[in-house]
Amino acid sequence: MKRRDFVVSSAAALPLARHFRPLARRSWPGYAKATVIDCLASPGPFNSPDSGTGPLTDEMVANARASGLTAVNLTLSGGGRGHASFDDTFASIGYWERELAAHPDVFCRVRTIAELTDAKRTGRVGLIYGFQDAVMLEGDPARLDLFHRYGVKIVQLTYNVRNFLGDGCLEPADAGLSVHGRAVVARMNQLGMVVDLSHCGTRTTDDGIAASSAPVAITHSGCKAVFDHPRSKSDATLKRLADKGGVIGIYLMPFINAAGQPTADDLIRQIEHAVNVCGEDHVGIGSDLSITPHQVTPEYTRKHQQFVEGRKRLGIAAPREEDFMFVADLNTPRRMESIAERLAARGYSDARIEKIIGGNFLRLFGTVWGSGPPI
Repeated sequence: MKRRDFVVSSAAALPLARHFRPLARRSWPGYAKATVIDCLASPGPFNSPDSGTGPLTDEMVANARASGLTAVNLTLSGGGRGHASFDDTFASIGYWERELAAHPDVFCRVRTIAELTDAKRTGRVGLIYGFQDAVMLEGDPARLDLFHRYGVKIVQLTYNVRNFLGDGCLEPADAGLSVHGRAVVARMNQLGMVVDLSHCGTRTTDDGIAASSAPVAITHSGCKAVFDHPRSKSDATLKRLADKGGVIGIYLMPFINAAGQPTADDLIRQIEHAVNVCGEDHVGIGSDLSITPHQVTPEYTRKHQQFVEGRKRLGIAAPREEDFMFVADLNTPRRMESIAERLAARGYSDARIEKIIGGNFLRLFGTVWGSGPPI
């Protein structure tokens, strides 16, 4: 381990978000050759009031092609969308299988490191199937075997509220990982599936790190010490994660700063804090966004308010969701390149940048996936 290697209001942010163009700057020269992994993102609508079930549009496909991404952790089920049953989950798998078949020159499925490497070689975006909840198991850990055969490689134990496995980050009891949850973690370890603790409560997160025989991921979260938000993690938890060989992906959400739509400077503060706490080998990016930029219009704003109100009615809305759920000056398909450029401007070495924009998650996947049976 290399443990110690080391704001604006929504009203003010609206014009910036609507009219944003990437700043003219010298591109980071390593982006084209780096393995770039966004550990929570989607080619389709995601964390957006425009979410739907129709096929990917030409614009979405073009943005994915232009993004420079090697792979994304793609949410198939969970995530508070109200469609996380066993049947709904297989319907989602079917949807993405059709999209893969429709765009074989742009997307490929990733289940192994060899397939991830091939995605990089061929210039396609690899889709890593993942869940943001475990309710589709419906109390049966053996269903993990079935989902594993269909290529699911990452499973988040809970969403924001309690399930059979443990408590989410909005559950006031914070009761920790259940006996059933420990059985699920054990079977995931046997299958070589990545345990994701992003939305889990404090005790469930810490219990999950301790219970897993393999390194775990917090694919999309932040640092409580920078801004105290229930979706983020304490320094103590981040140190436990790093000690176990795990990786945290910093999200590009309004949970990384105290007020207003977040900016790139807010994100860099989060990344730098995580590097200082965990070490450079344990920090990545999980944007929690669609690859396609948000287009802010009055209609978008109205739908966003409806989207958040719906989540509040379901009891799954986190604080500060009312602000637009993206970083205004990183609202581009090539946001990972923009992050790399900003890290380079802060004096980060090429090797460290490569780790943060994908190399650390690549290492984690190699460790965990390689321990399971062949697909």
